[in-house]
Amino acid sequence: MTATYPLRTIRADELDAWARMITTTYGQDWYEGGLRNAAVSIEPGRTIAAFDGEEIVGGASIYGRVMTIPGAVTPVAGITLVAVLPTHRRRGILTEMMRKQLTDLHESGGEPITALNAAEATIYGRFGYGVASHVAEIQADKKLLALRPGTDLGDGTIRLLDRRQARPLLEKVYDTARLAGVGWVDRTDRFWEARLADGERARDGGTALRFAVHFEPGGEVTGYALYRSKPRLAQVIEVAATTRQSNAALWRYLIDLDAHAGLSYDGAVDDPLKHLLTDPRAARTTVIDNLWVRLVDVDRALTARRYSAPLELVLEVQDTFCPWNAGRYRLRADGDSVTCERTRTRPDLRLTSAELGAAYLGGTTLAALAAAGRVEELRPGALAAASLAFRGERAPFHPSGWAFPAF
Repeated sequence: MTATYPLRTIRADELDAWARMITTTYGQDWYEGGLRNAAVSIEPGRTIAAFDGEEIVGGASIYGRVMTIPGAVTPVAGITLVAVLPTHRRRGILTEMMRKQLTDLHESGGEPITALNAAEATIYGRFGYGVASHVAEIQADKKLLALRPGTDLGDGTIRLLDRRQARPLLEKVYDTARLAGVGWVDRTDRFWEARLADGERARDGGTALRFAVHFEPGGEVTGYALYRSKPRLAQVIEVAATTRQSNAALWRYLIDLDAHAGLSYDGAVDDPLKHLLTDPRAARTTVIDNLWVRLVDVDRALTARRYSAPLELVLEVQDTFCPWNAGRYRLRADGDSVTCERTRTRPDLRLTSAELGAAYLGGTTLAALAAAGRVEELRPGALAAASLAFRGERAPFHPSGWAFPAF
């Protein structure tokens, strides 16, 4: 990229021009309060723009979040609002924005990983991102939905609350549930505001949000479901529960909603819903990529998480986009003791940063990547041991889907 398109963070008086560039690139019209009230949700100091003279022709933003990863939580740089005007594509602007973000994080000792939701699946692999989680898009015929006989629903009750009543209860449940859900992130006030934004445009032809909250007999709140009604369809936005009984009870409530022929929901690929049904085929599922993860610094990222089995191996990492990562690392893990240090020892596995990003949350296995020719085993047995150790208990999942990291 030449000096023709310099990069810098945006000023407050440039927010409107930046937002118009983003919406134009996304094929939308800019309107006041658009981009989920970007004026109050973005971090201007972490929002860069590319300039052609005085015109903003590209941009990318970072939202600082805290993500649950296997056995721990860690700061993550959520990459979002990445755009280049159609008039300026194929000029290297996107590449330089990606490089600047990662270089700045590396040099400042910022978040050890970045994550994003890709509008197109062919874009980010070349920048070292790998598919780390998937989402199950569920479409169901409600007349075929029924819970298995004997399903334990507990003794709680479900109440419909308004937004004001519900919000503090949602926050409490979410903060408990997210610590057990790899891929879930924290939600401060601004992110809850974005999650519960409910203007006419957000509804997309549906009703206002409904808040179904599950209470235990003693009054403790253990789950909630956010949903809206569309013509003949119950659109389930989010379900969070801290007990299996409250989860089952919420799904019975949603299944029993009247005046809906269908139900839609985006959940984890191992969501228990199908296992609750008498006919698991009633919930038809399409699986697509969810979060893409990139390791900013291999050593910091690999020591931040925990591993499902003791492990000691040497990784040879190839990383042409972030050359500071290239080299060999000895990874030792045993419970909470994890070290990752540079070494010259003969490697056990050879892979790129994209494969490490894909395996980082414990969903995509190193064995599957090796079967695709993307991981090379150099010592017999090393692949099986590493694949097992990187694997998580449950499939990673981010509950706000395409909107990551906006809420």
